[in-house]
Formats: sequence, structure tokens, C-alpha cells
Amino acid sequence: MDAIAYFLQRTIAQALPLLFGSTGEILTEKSGNLNLGIPGIMVAGGVAGMISATVYEKTAANPIGIVSVCISFLFAILCAGLVSLIYCFLTVTLRANQNVTGLAITIFGTGFGNFFGGAIGKLMGINDISILMTVDTYKKTLPFAKNLGWFGTIFLEHGFLFYLSIIIAVLAAYILKHTRTGLNLRAVGENPATADAAGISVTKYKYLATCIGGSIAGLGGLYYVMDYSRGTWDTQSFGERGWLSIALVIFVIWNPDLAILGAALFGGLYIADVYVPGLSGAQKELFKMLPYVVTILVLILTSRTKKKKNQPPESLGIPYFREDR
Repeated sequence: MDAIAYFLQRTIAQALPLLFGSTGEILTEKSGNLNLGIPGIMVAGGVAGMISATVYEKTAANPIGIVSVCISFLFAILCAGLVSLIYCFLTVTLRANQNVTGLAITIFGTGFGNFFGGAIGKLMGINDISILMTVDTYKKTLPFAKNLGWFGTIFLEHGFLFYLSIIIAVLAAYILKHTRTGLNLRAVGENPATADAAGISVTKYKYLATCIGGSIAGLGGLYYVMDYSRGTWDTQSFGERGWLSIALVIFVIWNPDLAILGAALFGGLYIADVYVPGLSGAQKELFKMLPYVVTILVLILTSRTKKKKNQPPESLGIPYFREDR
């Protein structure tokens, strides 16, 4: 039972970056913007949080953990939001190709993160860039978690970002399904010309949904760096989690609430090879393909059913210009 509880705990740890990333991308795609720059945005958010925490810990006379957390949290959101704003300006205002722009944002964000994440020590003139005080604050768990057996191990031995990710996903689902704002956003994603004719500001909704969605995705990078990697930066460590977040959007058919369970499934599949004995190197790589295989199967099934609720927004990836109406 202890082994199963530990596996489920690690599954949740793997799932959190995916949940943040997929929730942010769902909001973005509901506005009709296909942002393939999510992997780069997540990396940018993570490195911005790490750099700001490092600067604060190394320059403040008496650094305080909660203050460092607030600073790194704020900078992660701002950096991810800024990169998303650049994407919006290019695709919404200048009507650039969304696929090409998104891939360029991913390359830029990854390069930005790898450069500053690896060079922060040299830029500040210090050898030790440890930010353990900030990391310990991020990883602080509920004091009574260890007294609740397997339930505490699985669900309560996580930092506050675990609970925040679920709150954001549930709140996003509620807004999309039960509020006028969500209705307007879905209208913009389905038929921006009709939404525009009804008096809905298409540009405003696209900008807000994409920038807010990007900021949420940036928290996935922040969690990975601060909680999962304990404040260290490795140019190869983030891996394909950003792309898995985009695949998860399709798997949960654009539902943020379903993304909670979907992220847990993807997280478990991603680390399943570690817990299956006797696998060779090639077999382990095949296991890591499972989330993508499952996504392809979902794509096949949803395309055959033709149900509207299981389809992407009709104008997804198509730039809108009012004079084209």
C-alpha cells in the first residue's frame, strides 16, 4: 500500500505542470487562438520565478520565505503574460500565422530560459545560486498530512501550488460553462464575425484569454522549477511537458475540469516505466509515448462521433479581421 501511495504521490507531482499548462491553453483556444508557444511560455515563467527568487535571496539583508514566494510568483506570471502578449500582438493585431508564431515563441522561450537559467550565477557574480529558503516555502505541506496515512501521503503532502492548480481548473470550467463572460469567449472562438456583430469585442477577448491563459501556463513552469526540481535549472529537465500539456487539451476535449483527471493519467503514464520492472531502455521510451498514443485515439474517436461539444472551437487557428466579414 505504501508503494502505491508513493506512486500516486509522484503521479500528482508530474501532473501539476500539465494541469497548469492545459488549463491555460484551453482558455486560449476557446478564444480561437492556437498557441503552440505554451512550452516556451512555461519555461519562461519558470526561469523568471527562479531568477527573481535568487536576486531577492542574495540581495536582501534578511530574506523572508513568504516574500520570496510572492516575488517569484508575481514575476513568473508577468513574464509568461508578457510572452503571451507578444504572441497576441503578432497573431491578433498583425494577423501572423498562429502555428509559425507559436513555434517561434516556444523556441524563444526555451532559449531564454536555458540562457538565463544557466547563466544567472555568472551574471550576478556568485557561485552558489541555491534558493532553498524559497523552495522550502513552496514545498511546505499541511502539518497534519503525515498523520492521515495513505490519504495524507497522496493528497496532502504537496505545496500550495497543488491546491491552486485545482482551484484554477475548476474556476475556469465554471466561467466557461456558467457565466456570460464564458459564453462570450466561446462565441468568439466559434464565430468571431457573429460575436463582433453582436457587440462583443473580439480583440479584447482574444487578448485577455491568451494572456491570462499564458500566465496560468507559466505557473506550471514555476512549479516545476521551484517544487519539483527544488530550485535547480537543467536545460534538458523540462522535457516534453509543455507539449504534453497541449496534447492533454485534446484528450480532455477542451474541458478544464476533466483536465484534472487527464493530467493525473498523463502524469502516471509518464513515469510508469520507472515502476515497471525489467524494462529495457527502448521499452521505457515506448512507455513515455503512451500519453500521445492515447491522445491520437481520442482524436480518432471524437472525429468520428462528430458531436459539437467534443470538437475544437470552429475558428481555432484562423485570424479574424473585421473587414473580412
